[in-house]
Amino acid sequence: MSSKEWPLWEVFIRSKAGMHHRHAGSLRAPDAELAIQNARDVYTRRSEGVSIWVVKSEEITASDPDDKGMLFEPADNKIYRHPTFYEVPDEVEHL
Repeated sequence: MSSKEWPLWEVFIRSKAGMHHRHAGSLRAPDAELAIQNARDVYTRRSEGVSIWVVKSEEITASDPDDKGMLFEPADNKIYRHPTFYEVPDEVEHL
């Protein structure tokens, strides 16, 4: 199998200081195990990461930006989901 036939993988890295994974980039690899090893070598050379996810690009389903109104506008009608009118007591930290 040549590298031109290898599937494209999307790489997500969780940093030492982070609580979530962020998209780091893409690479080609013949399987998931090699994709993780290559992602480690390419995207965490300075020991930035603590966790790596790889996902075949063809397996990702994304919304169409033109559909943003249909997807996100209904949330604007539910003001209770936007805690902008709540007062936070001084005793509450890290919010």
